[in-house]
Amino acid sequence: MPGSLTSPSIHLLSYGAENRWDDFIASSPDATFFHFAGWRKIIEETFGYRTFYLFAERNGVITGVLPLTYIKSRLFGSRLVSNACAMYGGPVAIDDESRGSLAAEAERLMAELELPVLELRSIKSHRVDWATRSDLYVTFRRRLLPTVQENLKAIPSGQRTIIRNRASQNQLYSELDDSIHRFYPIYAESVRNLGTPVYSTKYFATLIETFEGRCDIVTVMYGREAVASSLNVYIRNEVMTLYVGGTYAARGLGANVFMFWEVMRRACERGYTLFDFGRSKVGTGSYTFKRNWGFQPTALAYQYKLGRGRSIPDQNPLNPKYRLLIATWKRLPLPLANVLGPPIVKGLG
Repeated sequence: MPGSLTSPSIHLLSYGAENRWDDFIASSPDATFFHFAGWRKIIEETFGYRTFYLFAERNGVITGVLPLTYIKSRLFGSRLVSNACAMYGGPVAIDDESRGSLAAEAERLMAELELPVLELRSIKSHRVDWATRSDLYVTFRRRLLPTVQENLKAIPSGQRTIIRNRASQNQLYSELDDSIHRFYPIYAESVRNLGTPVYSTKYFATLIETFEGRCDIVTVMYGREAVASSLNVYIRNEVMTLYVGGTYAARGLGANVFMFWEVMRRACERGYTLFDFGRSKVGTGSYTFKRNWGFQPTALAYQYKLGRGRSIPDQNPLNPKYRLLIATWKRLPLPLANVLGPPIVKGLG
């Protein structure tokens, strides 16, 4: 940026000033849904964590933002992360100086809080001097075509056959939900079957309430039975399937494939032009499933400022040390998994 610009000042977002922050997010092409100020409420009220929502300002105009969460966990360690519960994060700014000032303030907070790790879940790497992991997570994003029929034709034949034939044979249809009543049991069953702890009902209810108008739930029905459900979020021209789940019967019915198509179809009809399948770990079933839709993966660059002698945290389910825990979790009765899950997933952030 030109040298005549004054240096940005860094501030903490005050309560009641969220609209100003969100106006910047809505107008910034690099910002994601996880940068909205509403996440502060969700994180503080659901998990009780401290947050530091930093913004850079120059001449009274916001030039960058960085939402940070202070995660304290005996099981998984303490750290400062942008952003908790998110697949994307990191600083968003209109110039390098603002971005650098935000990162510098985050480093200062890390030192002040005596934390071993500062983690920025960025789509792109910005700091060449930070440790970076780009071999674990990918995102799948693709432009939506102008019409429903064009989008259907763009789907590879295998998935398209399921949408046209099997879903039709099973008389599947979708409905929009305004609560988590049908979504949560389906999602909870799905993550238990994967060996993953589930978020609490309070987390999802707060998310729906906080982002009213920016999220919805598409539920696939087989007769009167809900068999698959997707909680979707929207920003600018984009739709993302953030949390999804299917019952044991869903795969045989073609309901999982049909669910994603229905989210895509509804978004197209509403004028959205980009579909985000969300994050997947390389080499997993989710990764393969999304590739089968013709989407190409883009590596996510998660960057870390590490304390002396520290290494990049490895808290993902592919870590061999979690195999026994995951295998045990898959066998838990669902009611028990739903009780034990929220306190554990809280520490994962």
